[in-house]
Amino acid sequence: MSRKREEPVRLDRIYTRAGDGGETSLGDGSRVPKTDPRIEAYGTVDELNSAIGLALVVAPGEFRPWLERVQNELFDLGADLAVPLEDARRERLRIEQAQVDGLEKLCDEVNARLAPLKSFVLPGGTEASGRLHVARTVCRRAERAAVALAGTASVNPLALAYLNRLSDLLFILARAANVDGPEPLWRPGSLR
Repeated sequence: MSRKREEPVRLDRIYTRAGDGGETSLGDGSRVPKTDPRIEAYGTVDELNSAIGLALVVAPGEFRPWLERVQNELFDLGADLAVPLEDARRERLRIEQAQVDGLEKLCDEVNARLAPLKSFVLPGGTEASGRLHVARTVCRRAERAAVALAGTASVNPLALAYLNRLSDLLFILARAANVDGPEPLWRPGSLR
């Protein structure tokens, strides 16, 4: 029986021993090696969620509801990637256009407050900015893993769009976390 989007997950046991032989179950119950591209994709999304959790520890208070919403949506994204697209059961969690639109709206809102970019930005500045840049790079890796999966299996195209937009948002938030101080800028030939 599948869980509805609004229902909480209930885990009675954390270990099952089912993966001791190097295989794991997908959301549709099929078994695959832990090296399967689908596992790599949603596993990297899980890593991204942890990186965002680490950024939340020091992020400005205004960012908290945005990043917490993203963390919840990343669980939806992981569930989306964990179930082959061919599994058309209605109750399956899938990334929806409204979630992508929400990221775009937030990107526009926060970016409007920032000075226009005149150079590439070096990751860093404040601790919050540095952690958000790390999350951004993990997001890009998750996107590459999802694109690689899409090359071998059907993937919800909105999952790919979500990751692409999220990396943009994390870049914008990293810049916004430096708003009270100078942004570290890349300078051509600085090591000469």
